[in-house]
Amino acid sequence: MADIRDMYMVHAMLRRELGLLPRLVREVEPSDTRRSGIVGAHAQFVCDVLRYHHEGEDAVLWPLLLERGGQEIRAVVPLMEEQHHAIEAVSQETLRLLPQWRSDARDGQALAAVLDRLLADVLEHLAVEERQVLPLAEKYVTTAEWRRLGEHSMGRVPKKDLPLAFGMAMYEGDPEVVRSVLAGAPKPARLILPLLAPRQYAKHAKRLYGTATPPRASHVA
Repeated sequence: MADIRDMYMVHAMLRRELGLLPRLVREVEPSDTRRSGIVGAHAQFVCDVLRYHHEGEDAVLWPLLLERGGQEIRAVVPLMEEQHHAIEAVSQETLRLLPQWRSDARDGQALAAVLDRLLADVLEHLAVEERQVLPLAEKYVTTAEWRRLGEHSMGRVPKKDLPLAFGMAMYEGDPEVVRSVLAGAPKPARLILPLLAPRQYAKHAKRLYGTATPPRASHVA
């Protein structure tokens, strides 16, 4: 059956990147449009990755669990869907504020406050999912179906951004889990991504955080 450990890797990435974002925004000086452009582009990317992740669950995971999980899943899937809708609403509010802030770096407090809300909603959702959903996924979803879930989510990421997205996830990932995730990928990806993805994220993090080794999720959220 499904090896769900890669989901914890993705969740750690979301906790870390979303947890660091509000402070990043608050630290941008008004009129520093170079910095607001860098931070704003990252915020856009993280919101996109979050959306792709949730769309994969909506399209692949919930139908499988509802079909097989019986009573123990019927109460939790509607809650997951409700939380996804709430998170998407706050994410869209973030994306609405981003263009203006990226262009003039003004009123970052308003954007940071929305990001605080987004973080709170995501943290609540991830905790419930890890406690109630992932044990059932491990019980009812096959390896092939779980792989299809990952392919659905990563398939939405533009190809040029895949190394960065994968590097963000790999940063706190167990090497064994990373190898397992890549096992079904085409050979070029299996060979290139383990080398390229961490470099891409290190370069991105250095530009964004001033260090290639930002705080891990357990020290952020």
